[in-house]
Amino acid sequence: MVQFQDYYDVLGVARDADAEAVKKAYRKLALKWHPDRHQGDGKDAAEAKFKQVSEAYEVLSDPTKRAKYDRFGEQWEQGQEFDPGPGQRTMTPEEFEAAFGGSGGFSDFFQEMFGGQFRDQFRAEGRSESQRHARYQYRGPDVRAELRLSISEALAGGKRGFEIPARVSCPSCGGTGSMGQHVCPTCAGVGQVRTIKKVNLTIPAAVRDGLKLRLRGLGEPGEGGGENGDLHLVLRLTDDDTYRLVGSDLEARVTLPPWDAEAGAKVDVRTARGTATVTVPSGSRSGARLRLRHQGFADRKSGHGDCIVRIELDLPRTLSARQRALLLELAAEAHTDAAGSTDSADAQEAPRA
Repeated sequence: MVQFQDYYDVLGVARDADAEAVKKAYRKLALKWHPDRHQGDGKDAAEAKFKQVSEAYEVLSDPTKRAKYDRFGEQWEQGQEFDPGPGQRTMTPEEFEAAFGGSGGFSDFFQEMFGGQFRDQFRAEGRSESQRHARYQYRGPDVRAELRLSISEALAGGKRGFEIPARVSCPSCGGTGSMGQHVCPTCAGVGQVRTIKKVNLTIPAAVRDGLKLRLRGLGEPGEGGGENGDLHLVLRLTDDDTYRLVGSDLEARVTLPPWDAEAGAKVDVRTARGTATVTVPSGSRSGARLRLRHQGFADRKSGHGDCIVRIELDLPRTLSARQRALLLELAAEAHTDAAGSTDSADAQEAPRA
């Protein structure tokens, strides 16, 4: 004789545990006893335990089955599977009220004895399986994540692809956690599976560090096949070889050859508000800083920071023969001037010795 198993004891929950507590207990036990996590001699015992836990969850997670189980206990299935004899049929809720009086009389007796739960349960038993499950669909939770972009990427705009770990509705059971009268073997009744979700983001024109975006439908899947939650994405801008953030300002590094810095030049600089033409004054030295007001990223006060252009001097990678000759001539002249200055200093200091 098979010993009766108390489903509440199997899941380790109290008899008044709510649906969330039942689900939490089941997930923990399903992960513990899933056959894929056991090998050798312990696999058969794990399968038996997993089936026992799944059976308990099938009943206690379904409001209608759970109500029957609470009423009939060990005989709950027999109580649920009543079948009228030949020539008989089950009354609908409306026929039941019409037979015993819809506004008083005998129906009031049932209302007084059993309360509104009797009528609600009677109606629920007349619904189809899909109609009962539809009542327990919930929107999925939102997800929060950060996406790091180099400042050059942010200024270039366009689209950026990235990946995030996520949960999606189980493809086998559609997120319900069950297949017919059995727990879904793919998701172990959870209704969700882990995956990597690929997202293509269009970088907004008003991008800035710390900008928060809400991407609808990219969060966790809902319970029972309900709609997905949203993805709350925070953009974080990082410095690169050309740009860096200085407080609320954007600093851009511009490299010039020495002759352009000496003669003065005009250069185009990509700022947070477009491309700006900058006039570099003649005689500029490495490290000089030019300020372009309100050309930085948008701030939290609906304004814009400044863009600071920092001049750095460097030689081009490729020089013509004429450029190289002139640079060597310049170097020779610089050495001559330095030697002359040293001799003069020595001559001045000699009498003091």
